Amino acid sequence: MSALDNGPSTSPLPGERSYQGFRDTARPDEYRNGVAQRHQIRSRLSRVAELQQTFDFDRDSDVTIALTEVPDSPPMASWPGPPAGADPLPGQLDRWLASRGAELVAIRRHLHAHPELSFAEFETAALIARELAVAGLSPQLLPKGNGVVCDIGEGERVIAFRADLDALPLQDTKDVPYRSTVANVAHACGHDVHTTVLLGLGLALAQLDAQAELPGRVRLIFQPAEEVLPGGALGVIAAGGLDGVRRIYGLHCDPRLQVGQVGLRVGALTAAADRILVRLTGPGGHTSRPHLTGDLVYALATLVTELPAALSRRIDPRAGMSLVWGRITSGSTANAIPARGEAEGTLRCLDVDAWRLAAELIPDLASQLVAPYGVEVDTEVTHGVPPVMNDAGAVDVLHNAVQQTFGPSAITTTDQSLGGEDFAWYLEHVPGAMARLGVRPPALDTTGDLHTPTFDPSEESIPLGTTLLTSTALLD
Repeated sequence: MSALDNGPSTSPLPGERSYQGFRDTARPDEYRNGVAQRHQIRSRLSRVAELQQTFDFDRDSDVTIALTEVPDSPPMASWPGPPAGADPLPGQLDRWLASRGAELVAIRRHLHAHPELSFAEFETAALIARELAVAGLSPQLLPKGNGVVCDIGEGERVIAFRADLDALPLQDTKDVPYRSTVANVAHACGHDVHTTVLLGLGLALAQLDAQAELPGRVRLIFQPAEEVLPGGALGVIAAGGLDGVRRIYGLHCDPRLQVGQVGLRVGALTAAADRILVRLTGPGGHTSRPHLTGDLVYALATLVTELPAALSRRIDPRAGMSLVWGRITSGSTANAIPARGEAEGTLRCLDVDAWRLAAELIPDLASQLVAPYGVEVDTEVTHGVPPVMNDAGAVDVLHNAVQQTFGPSAITTTDQSLGGEDFAWYLEHVPGAMARLGVRPPALDTTGDLHTPTFDPSEESIPLGTTLLTSTALLD
């Protein structure tokens, strides 16, 4: 029995409410997380009844439910209808989604203003669970309370859709009313858009299911901790999140693509990614007598410059391997050779076999490189994620959904990226595909790159992404 099957089903909350008009006070110096305190001891997925018992759905003191637009925020353009020649969604969903467009944009702006780091997405998860429950669904919290799984409809064949919830540890420097209120935490990878799009899908399918027009069962996965290795997808899988799933889909913001474009690719979409940590230790000593001690800083400098080169001579160059350091620390003064030093970076690779070989080679190569300098080396290779391998059948479904919803001109072929993405872990178990969602406004050359303090995807991508996923769910 999976953790998803932990008890009798419960009745959804009665009626549908709009939480427009509720907004918690911005807290730039303190981000209270009462929901986190209550969910720390959870060991199984929680159902709506537990949510109702745990906190009052009519209070906003513990759950961030600021769904109104931030004051002075520019309004989003009207929700786009199907272009000429495209097929409208069934059940008048196009019109229904248009009526919810402002609310979804408000949710995105709230999430952007209140980001949470990896494995700490408690209030984000509570907000999502609340909105799904209000729509008449039965969301379940993940074991730690920082993610949500929700099934819609009935049937043995399950199609899953995943969004990631976490933000990055960097400062939001944009001059916008919905700028992050949390110091040194920002949604700089578009996860707030991913989450909002998936929530929009859930609301649309709930409406369709209420009209008895949803064929089969769809599972929504709101996953924590995509930004850390090896990623929160493994926890979702361990909790039974893929049980019964036949295929899984995801979207990722792409600032290189204009709004209205969708990038598709069969096969490898991203790269494998590992975390590399090398620690050097030695006796330390005076900089005037390096020959009497181990010159640790020189050894560390040799390692960080020569290890990538040595690795490139042991791995097939067609593998597209890259070892890049992001942190080097050692010493505290100019006239003393330190006793300790560290280098930390990421290993990325386009080829799975080369990726596995590199993890075996790196410790031995590091030892050989520092051996002449009289220091000791300890190397940690933390396996992160394999490449996202898009299934041809799933890409074909996405292709048909884009073409049916937006027309063939919206489809573009996307290149394989050296970025890592833990959506790959799902594809180790079931077939599926990830598409790249264009988020660059037509009038701009750029929205800022991913993982930068100025990244701000166009909100026009929210209705397009929601409509695309809805069409995909109905076509598969």
